[in-house]
Amino acid sequence: MARLCETDGLSEDQKEILKAVRVFVEEQIIPVAQELEHADEYPTEIIEGLKELGVFGLMIPEEYGGLGESLLTYALCVEEIARGWMSVSGVINTHFIVAYMLMQHGTEEQKQKYLPRMAVGEVRGAFSMSEPGLGSDVSAVATKATRLEDGSYSITGQKMWLTNGASSTLVALLTKTDEGSDSVYKNMTTFLVEKEAGFGETAQGVTVPGKIDKMGYKGVETTELILEDHRISADQILGGEPGKGFFHMMDGVEVGRVNVAARACGLAWRGFELGIAYAQQRKTFGKKIADHQAVLFRIAEMATKVETAHTMMVRAARLKDTGRRMDVEAGMAKMVASEYANEVVEDSFRIHGGYGYSKEYEIERLMREVKFMLIGEGTSDIQKMIIGRSLLKEYQQR
Repeated sequence: MARLCETDGLSEDQKEILKAVRVFVEEQIIPVAQELEHADEYPTEIIEGLKELGVFGLMIPEEYGGLGESLLTYALCVEEIARGWMSVSGVINTHFIVAYMLMQHGTEEQKQKYLPRMAVGEVRGAFSMSEPGLGSDVSAVATKATRLEDGSYSITGQKMWLTNGASSTLVALLTKTDEGSDSVYKNMTTFLVEKEAGFGETAQGVTVPGKIDKMGYKGVETTELILEDHRISADQILGGEPGKGFFHMMDGVEVGRVNVAARACGLAWRGFELGIAYAQQRKTFGKKIADHQAVLFRIAEMATKVETAHTMMVRAARLKDTGRRMDVEAGMAKMVASEYANEVVEDSFRIHGGYGYSKEYEIERLMREVKFMLIGEGTSDIQKMIIGRSLLKEYQQR
């Protein structure tokens, strides 16, 4: 086996796209990732290069200026990019979720207005569901959109953990609305909030306070979003109909979980590469450490975990491409990929010994980045709840 993470059954177009992304990662991302990450510097040149490759419009249909590719193609590209630098894949992820939600649920007018500009990266998307005291309890959303006499809305509230919070110009924002339903989930609406890029007041009643300082996931900004009587027209309701926001967001989260699984796969893959390379360079007791059985067994386990995670991620993406619901498969892929990525990267860190603790070595960065995989798009405990409840329905005793 020449290398891990091979995928069977790809078309020639898919192979060419992946080849182009892989070359870009090798030449444009890996050589500068360490420096940019340590400086917490936004990867402007890398993002411009990905725009030219068409990555921002990978799944957007050709009629709207995109490449019209599958979720599988997109996920495999994300895996390649995360292998180079996970933060860069984060720039693409939230943009992609917003584009996907527009493709699946937007009105034709909304698609025409945003998708062509999103395909070329002119409009950049951010996904906003979380709030400061919310966690994974989406039913507790407090940001409120109040309908005014002229049919428009006023939004007030505080959102949290926006990747691309400053660089984005379009935010898919989940709010509470009064639709008169007994179900809290049918009293939620997703708005498409337009703003300027940057910090401070970026639109009327919309403020991005500043960057949240993080352990890892650097280079890309994560922010809060504060809304105070932000006036927005009813035309900016995703799909044109209020009360469907929860279902829109869950559809977005489902593909987001495939994306996080792909990012975790990329980190695991890179961790394995670094570990097996170092194990063949470092010598102890007169031989390469790879020749010590303890290290050899560790390498074998790492490779098996990389392959397992990749296979589950590919299956989830392919299943979503059929149009079927795949919350169980997405949850499984995300849980396994994130947990295995952490284990593989930590094993690589152990192989590096004391040098793994030095910022000079890439594995130190991966150790910090991979922790985000455990919490992004829902923790493993949340995935287990989703998987378990679905399986109880599927295998209900009769």
